[in-house]
Amino acid sequence: MFLGVVMTEALFRPFRVRGLELANRIVMAPMTRSQAPDGVPGEANAAYYARRAEGGVGLIITEGTTIDRPGAWNHPAYPHIHGEAAVAGWHKVVDAVHAAGGRIALQLWHVGGFANPRMPECNVENLESPLGIDGNGEPLGTAMDDAAIEATLAAYVRGATNAKQIGFDAVEIHAAHGYLLDQFLWATTNKRTDKWGGGLAERSAFPAEVVRRVRHAIGNEMPILFRWSQWKQQDYDAELVTSPRELRTMLAPIVEAGADIIHCSQRRYWEPVFPSSDLNLAGWVKQRLDIATIAVGAVGLDIDLQATLSGTQPGLRSIQPLLERLKADEFDLVALGRTLIANPAWANLVREGRYEALQPFNTGMLANLD
Repeated sequence: MFLGVVMTEALFRPFRVRGLELANRIVMAPMTRSQAPDGVPGEANAAYYARRAEGGVGLIITEGTTIDRPGAWNHPAYPHIHGEAAVAGWHKVVDAVHAAGGRIALQLWHVGGFANPRMPECNVENLESPLGIDGNGEPLGTAMDDAAIEATLAAYVRGATNAKQIGFDAVEIHAAHGYLLDQFLWATTNKRTDKWGGGLAERSAFPAEVVRRVRHAIGNEMPILFRWSQWKQQDYDAELVTSPRELRTMLAPIVEAGADIIHCSQRRYWEPVFPSSDLNLAGWVKQRLDIATIAVGAVGLDIDLQATLSGTQPGLRSIQPLLERLKADEFDLVALGRTLIANPAWANLVREGRYEALQPFNTGMLANLD
């Protein structure tokens, strides 16, 4: 049996944070699908998420959903969390997931100064970033002034408020992979000399302020997740922090602002982050900040996303090492992406020991919203 004999009890323990109760530790990772024409999710989107809820996923995190800023998107089929039609569409998604017994978090997103290589004509004039430069230091878009920053903070609040009114169970703030909030965290793209730039703690000020205002707007019952990464689409080898001390310095303001769970995006979850330990990124964050964390990165597969998008088809990988880490409380939750596209019922199949039914992901699966 390709997955071997595994003891999955740790994966199916319940989990609670604030007013959110999850049946297990399995999370559907946010995955951009570009399947919401004019920013409006439809019946197909609702069916897509409901299938994963029916399949036993404890918490679904939506694809990146853009806030109400002109530069927040760089593709016309990214879903929005503003406008009457988009809000109504998300109502259908949430209702479908809840009807299937699932829980769902909305991911709030602003692409920042990131030009979409697939659509170079799309919205480039509106791109905004900390200093109007890309990951190579080249001019791109507009540097955000105080008015733009304040308007962006207000847009995050409106998005979170809409999510609460719709009935989402949590919100996740996207601050990873080279997009806007990550650009503020990253020294390469944030060379500001005002209160939004400087050292590690200062560079975290704007993401922390987003968390603080969202917390104030949605109250104390609704959890806030915060997703971050070392790697960037602009630079896979980038590092925001190089030591556990720096890790705490950067993330402490975000935790203090009101984040409940830190979602730690790695390309391969099993890789250690610092040479002093075998802990992965989620493990280090939990140890240093005493906060719940989500581990993610090629869970159940043998190659990372970037290798897949380059044309290499992944195979299945044993989850035994993952389960051992979870049982040891290295982290609290486990997010799966491609694996759940290939296997919407992955959670139920694993719980039932039906490993022979699991299928590896292939890139052709991205063509359908199913």
